[in-house]
Order: sequence, then C-alpha cells, then structure tokens
Amino acid sequence: MALLIEDYALIGDCHTGALVGRDGSIDWLCLPRFDSASTFGALLGTEDHGRWLLAPRDSVVETTRSYREDTFILVTRWVTATGEVEVTDLMPHGDRRADVIRRIRGISGSVPMMQDVRIRFDYSGAIPWVRQVREKNGPALLAVAGPDAVIIRGPRLTPNDHSHTSDFVVQEGETVDMTLTWFPAHRQPPEPINVSRRVAATEKWWKTWAASCIASPVYHDEVHRSMLVLRALTHEDTGGIVAAATTSLPEEFGGNRNWDYRYVWLRDASLTLNVLLNHGFAEEANTWRGWLLRAVAGDPSDVQIMYGLSGERRLTEWEVDSLPGYRGAAPVRVGNDAWRQYQGDIFGEVMLALQAARRLGVEEGEFSWPLQRALMSFVEENWRRPDNGIWEIRGPQRHFTHSRVMIWAAFDCAVNAVTEFGLDGPVERWTKLRDEVREEIESRGFDTVRNTYTQYYGSIGVDASLLQLSQVGYIPADDPRMLGTVAAIEEELLRNGLVMRYQTESGVDGLPSGEHPFLACSFWLVEQYARSGRTADATTLMDRLVGFANDVGLLSEEYDVDAGRQAGNTPQALSHLALVRAADAIAGAGTP
Repeated sequence: MALLIEDYALIGDCHTGALVGRDGSIDWLCLPRFDSASTFGALLGTEDHGRWLLAPRDSVVETTRSYREDTFILVTRWVTATGEVEVTDLMPHGDRRADVIRRIRGISGSVPMMQDVRIRFDYSGAIPWVRQVREKNGPALLAVAGPDAVIIRGPRLTPNDHSHTSDFVVQEGETVDMTLTWFPAHRQPPEPINVSRRVAATEKWWKTWAASCIASPVYHDEVHRSMLVLRALTHEDTGGIVAAATTSLPEEFGGNRNWDYRYVWLRDASLTLNVLLNHGFAEEANTWRGWLLRAVAGDPSDVQIMYGLSGERRLTEWEVDSLPGYRGAAPVRVGNDAWRQYQGDIFGEVMLALQAARRLGVEEGEFSWPLQRALMSFVEENWRRPDNGIWEIRGPQRHFTHSRVMIWAAFDCAVNAVTEFGLDGPVERWTKLRDEVREEIESRGFDTVRNTYTQYYGSIGVDASLLQLSQVGYIPADDPRMLGTVAAIEEELLRNGLVMRYQTESGVDGLPSGEHPFLACSFWLVEQYARSGRTADATTLMDRLVGFANDVGLLSEEYDVDAGRQAGNTPQALSHLALVRAADAIAGAGTP
C-alpha cells in the first residue's frame, strides 16, 4: 500500500520527477517527461504496479532525511542494530538524459541492504521483457516494452516472479552506486554515467540557481524551498510549469475527485511569473513568457485554459484501468477535460502577468503586444459569456463573479499598457468597457444585504476566489465591501480554521460533495489579512499553514485537518506560489 502523501519527497531533473518514500521506495516516476506514462506506479496501487525499493533489510531504529541545501538531492539516513547507512537519491540535471542515481554510503558498522525492482511501463499496463546484460563495468538489467526501455546498473539483480531483487552488505566507508536510465527502445542503451561527476554538477547547478533568489525577510526557509519547487516543476526546455508532479491523488480519500495535474495551466503559470519576477528570476520569467506567447498564438478564440508542457492542445481525459488508485481512490485519470472549458478569468491572469513583466523592464517583442491586442479583441466580443470558473466547474456554466473581475483586470491592463507605456490601442473603448464590467459586477455580483460579493450572479453563497479581488487591484483590501466579503468567507467557508474553495454541498460543480481545505485559499486569506491591517491574524494563520509542509518542505493541494495529513496532488505549484505571495504580503505589512 502507498505511504501517506507527506511521506514522499520529490527528486527531479526539470524534465520529470520521482517520488521517493521514507521507506526508500520510488513509487512514482514517469519517463522521460512529467506527463509521460508511469514506469513506477505503486503510488496509485501496490508494489506490483511498479516501484524501486532500496532499504536496509533488517529493522530500522531511526530514519532521517533532508535535501542537500538549496538542491533536490535527497539524503536519507537509516540506523539499524548493526550500523548506519546513507542513501543519496537524485535525478542528474543538464545531461540531456533521463537518469536516476541512488548512491549508498556506509556511515558505521555494516548494514545488509536489499533491492526490489518492479518495472511496469505504460501505467502498469506493460510488463517488460527483462534480461541480464554484461558490461565492462559490471552487471546490468535491461527492460524493454514497446517504445520504452530502461537499463539499471549496480549490484546484480536476480529474477523473482515479475520482480528483480538483490541483497548486499554495505560496510563503513564503502560506497555502492546504482543508476537507472530510460531511453527509446529502438536505440542502444546509453553509456554509463560518471556518478560522482553528475552528483557534483547537479548540486552546483541547483545551488547556483538558488543563489539568485531575492531572500524573503520572513519565512525565509519556506519561501526558498517553495521557489526551488517551482523551478523543479518547470520544464527546462519549454518553460512550461506543471501544476503538480502527480495525477489522481485524491481530494477526498476514497472519493472520485481525482485529477491529472501534470499539465500547464495559464492561471498557475501567470501567477508563477509574478513570483519569479519579484524574487529575482528575470531569465526564468522571460522563458515562461516565451512559452505563454507560443501556447496562445493563433486565433484568440482557440485559447485554452491549459496546455501540455510543449503547448500541446489536446489533453483528452481517460480512465486508467491498470491502476486501482491511491489506497483504492478510483478512478485514476490521465489527461484533463478541463482543456475544453471556457474560463473567462484566464484573460485577466495572462494580461496581469504580462503587465508585471513590463513594469519590471521586460520589453515587448515584435509580436507580443499584437498578440495581446488580439486577445483583447476576443475579450471585447465575449466578456458577457458565462463560463466554468476558476474551479473548472463541471456543472452548468454561470456568470462567476471572480471571472468577471478578471475580465475587468484584462481591460485595466490593456488601458495601462497604453497610458503607462505608450503602446497603441483603442484606450477609450477599453476604458468604457472596463467601467461597464465594473458596473455589472457591482449590480449583479454584490449582495448589498449581506455586504459581500457572491460566488456567481444570483447566488447567495461565497467563494474563496473572491479573496483575489483585492490582489488584482479591483478593490482595496480594506474597502468595506472587501471586508464584508472576508467576513462572509470566514462564516461560510472556514473548516477547522482553514478555507474551503466553496460549499461543494451546493451541487454547483456537478460532482458528489466532499473535499478538504484547499491550501492556496488559506494562503490567499493570509495575504488579505496582511494587506488589510490584520497582520497578527495573518501571521497566526501563516504559522499554521507552513506547519502542514512535510519534513522536506513540500505541500500538496489540500490538507485533511481531522486526520492530520496531506491530500491531493503533490507537490502542488499553486500551494507553493500562494505561500510565497502570502510571505511577501506579511513582509510588506511590517511588524503586527
């Protein structure tokens, strides 16, 4: 059975990532990209769905683990009755290969170790043909199925009923290396890598990147690790930022709110751009901007809310019968049919991100402003349409207030581009439409009796996305209408002191009710508190939220307060983004 979500740590090479459990098992790895089919899929099933276990054979007295400073090189130490051993796990960066390194070092005494490798390509749908090969540097195991192949080098593995195992002893001062390399099955296996050289080069690369980060004066360690997570989830070549490294980790344990997050949402990526710019990463922000402009290029009516890592458009959703789901939470989904939805808020998020880049000195390219003008022409013609909203509602489309505010933000950014930066555009028309949108929001999306904005026009409930109204400049954080909205959110959506996205019991999303508090929403409340003078409340809630990170600083999508455990896909980019923004807001507010 899979471990608790918080018991996993991420290693990655900025092309894909693996989840390594506290027990030494790699239970999730998709090769060669985040959105490729899994090679190890035990996270969404059992060990028979693919894993690579490396651990002491005897009982463990103590387990500790951490990342090497400013890296995604994971170091796990085990103490047994006979000695102590250290395992270093990483995916080498910069070698244009898909490798995993597992280096074992004897610290004291002697420790019997074991391996159990179960390779299952194509979401455990393809058990490979496996054979032993002899190389000049020692034994290797070659596994092939369809288009995929891996070669594992290290201590000899012997077959054992669709798995391969080995037992060996590590003495004090001894080092044992093992590697896994994926390659297209029609090619010859790549040459072995120089493990020491790749470990050193990878550590240097991560530390060099991290050194460029503008330090946060508050929550320094949490912000720093969050920035590293965002980099790890960013594809090195394309600049696309996946929402998470996993698919189908459940929002409700045993439920069916299980979604594939291994794609790039315009919304999340736009928020990432702002965070990167604010913390000194102009080059990465420029790379992402290039991805964005490529992805949305073409007919504005074809703009999607999400894309593949390279800008792929068709992300058709299907259910994977070969994986039973995380602790039985079915179905497992690949793809995400939200790509078919219309969500009006994305135009505001894109325009806000590009405005932030302009204000920090990123120059418009030869087609970036014409593209934005084309997007605005589409918005002019379609802003009155109902949509599926920020939460990708699978029920009827509605006029969501948050979406309308983001439409307002799109017009506001377009106006500012002309008035602040001298770009060409119909500023009078955009100004008129911006004012018309605001008038509609205030007349149809605000409940004067309760003094709160509403989830959608005509509703009586609220939505956590309304916390973003002040973030995008629609209304000051201390405006009475915003404070009334916060009070309504506190009354309706707080569960155990954390913020739910909305009341799933209302049936608005067309799905069975039930989920846990969405961590990003609670970080949004921290930001709102800080910007409206409630700094002490902001700090109190922030202290609690950062405590939900696991032992290596990773946050998932949601948190089950009753059970004290993480829920949803992990590590979640939006959770870490919102953490950084919340810390920035507290820093800007000063001492409570």
